Amino acid sequence: MFDMGFLELMLIGVVGLLVLGPERLPKAARTLGLWIGKIKRSVSGMQREISAQLEAEELRQKLNEQQKKLDEGVKQVKRGVESIAEEDAGERPSASVANDANKASPAAPAEKQLDDALSRARTGSEDDAQRPADASTADKDSAPDEQHR
Repeated sequence: MFDMGFLELMLIGVVGLLVLGPERLPKAARTLGLWIGKIKRSVSGMQREISAQLEAEELRQKLNEQQKKLDEGVKQVKRGVESIAEEDAGERPSASVANDANKASPAAPAEKQLDDALSRARTGSEDDAQRPADASTADKDSAPDEQHR
């Protein structure tokens, strides 16, 4: 902060002794020391707060970047599932497509349609030998398709 040597401090002490006198100089030095300590503590506290705010801002930026990456990944997965669902719908005979249209009303939420497409995609990727005995409704829907092949 200040670059003061021994001679400058001695000069300040001699001037303070001449101006204040020997009775008030110790009290003034003690008060000055207390004020300097308070100033140092407040500056140190401000530096800690500023560094904490900077770290919090960096964490927010990293969190936003991760959220964007996660959103992009979810969008890619959703597009992939939708394309699989479209391919699956294109491969089905018209009778089973009509049954699916009756099951999923036009007002069905997108989440349900996405879940249905996921279950169809999962069942399409399994081998027939690996399927469990208690098949889900998606497996039952795809069973007539396998007989036609």
